[in-house]
Amino acid sequence: MSKTDDDIDKSSAPLIEHLIELRRRLIWALVAFFVAFLICFHFGRQLFNVLVIPYQWAVSWAGFDPAKAQLIYTAPQEFFFTQVKIAMFGGIVLAFPVIASQIYKFVAPGLYKNERMAFLPFLIASPVLFLMGGALVFFFFTPMVMWFFLAMQQTGGAGEVQISLLPKVSEYLSLIMTLIFAFGLVFQLPVVTSLLARVGLVSYEGLRSKRKYAIVIAFIVAAVITPPDPLSQIGLALPTILLYEVSIWMARLIEKKREAAEAEAQSGSSDSDISS
Repeated sequence: MSKTDDDIDKSSAPLIEHLIELRRRLIWALVAFFVAFLICFHFGRQLFNVLVIPYQWAVSWAGFDPAKAQLIYTAPQEFFFTQVKIAMFGGIVLAFPVIASQIYKFVAPGLYKNERMAFLPFLIASPVLFLMGGALVFFFFTPMVMWFFLAMQQTGGAGEVQISLLPKVSEYLSLIMTLIFAFGLVFQLPVVTSLLARVGLVSYEGLRSKRKYAIVIAFIVAAVITPPDPLSQIGLALPTILLYEVSIWMARLIEKKREAAEAEAQSGSSDSDISS
């Protein structure tokens, strides 16, 4: 039995409406990113000077004058493209609330009210946890890493050649952006595991039994995505393991809440059967 033309038109209409709605949400997200990009590009130098503050702290920890902290660029266009990267990075960060709200507005109509209420806390927690990871990189991790590298300098004493660290602006920015993204994504672990636990893809017992494998994987991932020094690897692996433990605890809470709801539903159905 073949579909009539009316049936085809009715089935294609909702798809067209969804595509139009998706296009509208994408346009708003792109406009927000473009505006944020222009703002960040205008203040590109100031933003880079803010990102250099952890390096100045490291210079001070190493016993040097932080006012003499120096970065260089070796290609004429290098600092310009560095400011473009800063603007893109800052644009994503500034526009994220708008982008996330557009995603939520597109998805929300297809969810039940209780599903929307359950999804909203994760939408709020995700950027907060990302900012926490970025703050850890800025205030602690980057100064520690740069201090480690600065300690490898040679001052040119007896029998030594003077070897000084002069970071390139592009390489320093790549380092700090890689660390911020790495820590920001790692800090999403409780959010991801909580969502998976809600839909039943992971469980408390499953996460707890895989703890030893998670520890090994945390150190392997840290070794791959961080600079090749032990401070960076340990500094990323330890928060990852701690967040994994938090994920186990959250999965347990979700399962307890689900079991309580199921028990209440069963008791309610039993009472209705008795009354009937």
